[in-house]
Amino acid sequence: MNIRQVALITYQSKGNYSDISEEENDNLLHFLQEKGLSISFQVWDDPAVDWSRFDAIIMKSPWDYFDKIDAFYTWLNELENLNCLVLNPLKTIRWNADKLYFKDLAEQGTEVVPTVWLNQGDAFDAAHVFSQLAVDKIIIKPRVSGGAKNTLALTQQEAAAAIAAINALLQQEPFMAQPFIPEVAGKGEWSFLYFGGRYSHSVLKAVKPGDFRVQHFFGGTIHTPEPPAALLSTAQTIVDKFASDCLYARVDGVDIDGRFVLMELELIEPFLFLATSPGAIERYYEALQARLQTLPVSQNTIN
Repeated sequence: MNIRQVALITYQSKGNYSDISEEENDNLLHFLQEKGLSISFQVWDDPAVDWSRFDAIIMKSPWDYFDKIDAFYTWLNELENLNCLVLNPLKTIRWNADKLYFKDLAEQGTEVVPTVWLNQGDAFDAAHVFSQLAVDKIIIKPRVSGGAKNTLALTQQEAAAAIAAINALLQQEPFMAQPFIPEVAGKGEWSFLYFGGRYSHSVLKAVKPGDFRVQHFFGGTIHTPEPPAALLSTAQTIVDKFASDCLYARVDGVDIDGRFVLMELELIEPFLFLATSPGAIERYYEALQARLQTLPVSQNTIN
């Protein structure tokens, strides 16, 4: 068959995260090359790249997209105009880039972390936010964000003292406020990984003592206990509703009184924890192969 080109999307400046994140990308690239794919790293905002020469574009790690969101949307439009096969689908990526997608999830019955939406240009009203959420501590973060960028954990007293700083941030972009979830520090945060809509593996992320962020580049640790069946069932339902046509999906949430409460549905550039589960990278490849088989025969990228 005619071997064509696949782009594995990355970003310009490596080193912003950690060696483990870069290692996953390198290992995946080499694994797919060994499987016979003509695949290469491509930086999503490199103006020298001719995207028309790629038959498939895998959105692996455009990890700075939220810092350049307008340019990212412009690039997505370019890919759409070129009729590129993008994994995950372009419509899903656009929808998932702004955490307003929480509203769609909630409207269709998914239990999500309660949220107060803070519009760009609004003045931060700490008393109103704490009253709406009925908690003593909140998390504030941008609606378009990643890697815990500009994410604040604040008590009422701290929020009152930080109003000027929060208002300055709100001049730049919209934010969201959510309750501080003590179960994240106590029980950890689950990530369920799906390839081609099918469950692959899971990890339980624990925070570093004294911190509230579970990301491994902030000192969080990764564990692999057997996930509770009820939580896994809820995560599968979320994928069935919102990501059944995706190459990859990561469903992040927390166990609250035996219920899975969604914290993030990651469909753009999640770290996939491929090294934590035997066979995970092979399952990723099988899901990718199924997607690539939808290309016309003359454009099939598989030996």
